[in-house]
Amino acid sequence: MFPGVTQGYPATITREIALTEIAAHGGTIVEIRKTEIGWRPVIGSPFNRRIMADTPMDIYGPAAGHPRLRTTDDPSGTLVLGTMNNCAGGITPWGTYLMAEENINGNFLGKLPEGHPEADNHKRMGVPGGWYQWGRHVDRFDVSKEPNEPNRFGWVVEVNIADPNSRPRKRTALGRFKHEGAETVLAPDGRVVAYMGDDQVFDYVYKFVSARAYVPGVTGFEDNLLDEGTLYVARFDADGTLAWLPLVHGQGPLTAENGFHSQADVLIETRRAGDLLGATPMDRPEDVEADPRTGRAYVMLTNNKGRKADDVNVANPRGPNRFGHIIEIVEPGGDFASETSRWEILVKCGDPGAAEVGAVWNPLTSENGWFASPDNCAIDASGRLWVSTDGNDDTGAADGLWALETDGPRRGTGRHFFRVPVGAELCGPRFTSDGETLFVAVQHPGDGDGASYEAPTTRWPDFGEASPPRPSVMVITREGGGPIGG
Repeated sequence: MFPGVTQGYPATITREIALTEIAAHGGTIVEIRKTEIGWRPVIGSPFNRRIMADTPMDIYGPAAGHPRLRTTDDPSGTLVLGTMNNCAGGITPWGTYLMAEENINGNFLGKLPEGHPEADNHKRMGVPGGWYQWGRHVDRFDVSKEPNEPNRFGWVVEVNIADPNSRPRKRTALGRFKHEGAETVLAPDGRVVAYMGDDQVFDYVYKFVSARAYVPGVTGFEDNLLDEGTLYVARFDADGTLAWLPLVHGQGPLTAENGFHSQADVLIETRRAGDLLGATPMDRPEDVEADPRTGRAYVMLTNNKGRKADDVNVANPRGPNRFGHIIEIVEPGGDFASETSRWEILVKCGDPGAAEVGAVWNPLTSENGWFASPDNCAIDASGRLWVSTDGNDDTGAADGLWALETDGPRRGTGRHFFRVPVGAELCGPRFTSDGETLFVAVQHPGDGDGASYEAPTTRWPDFGEASPPRPSVMVITREGGGPIGG
């Protein structure tokens, strides 16, 4: 992103660069409109705005105001500056945007004093990761100066896109971990269910069920529907059942004897709570999407090269798992709020022509139809699963988007649809409601071993000799109109 920083790093990261990186984290809201010449941004729209790593936002839910969220700048523990390392996120039934805070550990530097009460908590989250040098210039990103600051990140942030003057709200009831996404669906009784993956090897799959039902036009952002409910972590059993284990203070091992003195403690240390409950350690769970028409949900498990052959489990049967797999969850009677579900592996990714890989696809899958490292996904109007990938460097192929059949004789058949430029991953596939437009994000083109500002692996999409590669949102439509993939 910056010229000349590779020689002498990290001293080359000046305060100005650090502040630029802080401004680059977060998200952008842009109004777009379909015109006679395609989709175009609405320049000057009142809805257009930036949400950055120093944008003020409120902390809501059971952890709001807790002492472990208080800092020098915010002694109330209710107002935090910014959001960062945001991943797939989601959209609520009432139209707000859920920003998912993922690899927040990488933004911190410093070292806690020996025996500090937050030491084990930080270790479980990988804090400090030290990927960014912000802590050298901004005290709150140095844990030796502000040990509670990391506890203020790793949440799901709700943004009311219809009100550009509203402040984002961190919804602590949904737990603190490395959120890949937070896709929502309604249970038959109207309660809101958010499926979430913790994007790290050997971590867990979660879902949150709201305490109250969604009432269109009545409940949603302003009445804080996502602040009350139950967070569950998944245990995948060998008989094909899935037990959703409630993360509730006072139940089972989640007591003061184990360091959980309140529900806030359970949510701040969601990962450790899942450890104690015996959740199933997964192969890097990323996006989880539900189909309200079928009562199923799909879990993208990207890979886990660190899993040993003698440390596999029924839901993660390969060690090492270089290529990932996809699990289908079937909620009984379409009740997404159920505490017991069924599950099975839909596909084991990788090249089915290489026996040592152990891939499993429908035999109808062609030599171009298989893929590896599933990351994000979307479900179209016909129930077909669209899978975007991140990590196909192990296959020698570029990342991209594949269509995967989930029903009938072609269940488990992949078809290649779109590839991204070298060094990039494909993110956030999203269909319009009529299925005739597909939006995809091309993330970090030009990345790769040895890549730098001066010598990226590609200069897509401008290809000028002095042009840096640029992440971009692309719009895909069908020539002549009609549904994508129809």
